[in-house]
Amino acid sequence: MELDEYSVAVIGAGIAGVATAYYLSTRHGLRRLVLLDPNAPLSVTTAQSGENYRNWWPHPVMTRFTNDSIDLIEELARKTDNRMHLTRGGYILATRGNADDLISDLHRGYGSDSRSPIRVHGPSGPSRYHVARSEDWGSAPSGVDVLSNQSLIRSHYPEFSEEIATVLHIRRAGTVSSQQMGQFMLESIREAGGRFIPGRVILVERDGSFQLDVKLHGETKQIRAEAIVNAAGPYVCEIAGMLGVDLPITNVLQQKIAFEDTAGAIPRQMPFSVDLDKQFIDWTDEEREMLREDSSKAWLADLMPGAVHCRPDGGDRQHWVKLGWAFNTKPSEVEWPPELDDFFPEIVLRGASRLNPGLKAYYGRFPRQFTHHAGYYSMTPENWPLIGSIGVDGAFVVGALSGFGTMAACAAGALCASVIAGRESFGYAGALSPARYKNCQLMDEFSKLNSRGIL
Repeated sequence: MELDEYSVAVIGAGIAGVATAYYLSTRHGLRRLVLLDPNAPLSVTTAQSGENYRNWWPHPVMTRFTNDSIDLIEELARKTDNRMHLTRGGYILATRGNADDLISDLHRGYGSDSRSPIRVHGPSGPSRYHVARSEDWGSAPSGVDVLSNQSLIRSHYPEFSEEIATVLHIRRAGTVSSQQMGQFMLESIREAGGRFIPGRVILVERDGSFQLDVKLHGETKQIRAEAIVNAAGPYVCEIAGMLGVDLPITNVLQQKIAFEDTAGAIPRQMPFSVDLDKQFIDWTDEEREMLREDSSKAWLADLMPGAVHCRPDGGDRQHWVKLGWAFNTKPSEVEWPPELDDFFPEIVLRGASRLNPGLKAYYGRFPRQFTHHAGYYSMTPENWPLIGSIGVDGAFVVGALSGFGTMAACAAGALCASVIAGRESFGYAGALSPARYKNCQLMDEFSKLNSRGIL
């Protein structure tokens, strides 16, 4: 049988695989490249993305990584006259506690990054804090504003609970359309000679180069590639297993909802906002008792983790709200489409109403215009991505982008492409590669940070 031959086969056409193929084509001049996926490009998990980005992480490696990715997103925005609808309203972290530990985490994460000044607005003296006046990413401020003055918080964010004592406003943050960004990349890949094949990889063998069996329209097609990139998203371990490689990645299903904000509960200019604090969900006493009597739902009456989030969706001309809460930590087998929990919308609504009490208008009665969707967070134990060689000559991975695929895809693709091309120029490449698990110092650091709940 005659084989189609390529320099690189990228398995998976989500945003990470597409970005890798894009940088292989445009930065490194690769022409004989193929993207393989049984589903349409940028579908499955990528299509469920919240499409948010931020440069804040409590570790300098991830901060540098996401800053690099945002640099690349901005480069694409300039090149396309902002076809991907890049905005910069910021990213708010809100808490009822004080700012001391949060400021320490900010300094740890940003380190000596001169692009991220930390401005503290305390209870005394004048404040020069300004909310985002427009969605224009080019004119937005950088750095972080820490508001520890409740009067100042109330004056700028009256929609927040009066209990909020500290607000961190991460300024290099906002939204971007992963679909538009990915479509531009796909067009560029095709122009450079790359192609997409809508087939499922069912076998990978290595004999000098790689031979892949691809299920396509009920038949098996064979292709050969000098190198392969495993960018299979929630199926990344399945592909790695075909080469006898075990990757430390699990899949966790996370759900989101979006609905038309007919009650005007969320101001259109409110940044993406996260309630950091743990909480007891706002059930009535009767509802809480009913939950406790049902063993499968009793946990919903107990203390829940923080990080429920809310943001206006669709820009200034739309009136939608998007809510999410990644409280699920249980790994599961991948099934597509995933089974949704019919109770989740009320759970996340009640949780989000603690920061934004105006959302209580929707208790028990969502608007007619409503969506409920889910995707898989593919995660390493420390929730850092895996990018680089998997230990088999010519085989690479770009995966485990968890809930940050949109914001990290450009840097992840550029890094993976540079490793494949033998032009590695990213100082953090080792920390993000599978080889990091042999770095005892880094593993010890992970252990200490995780025990403090800040990784």
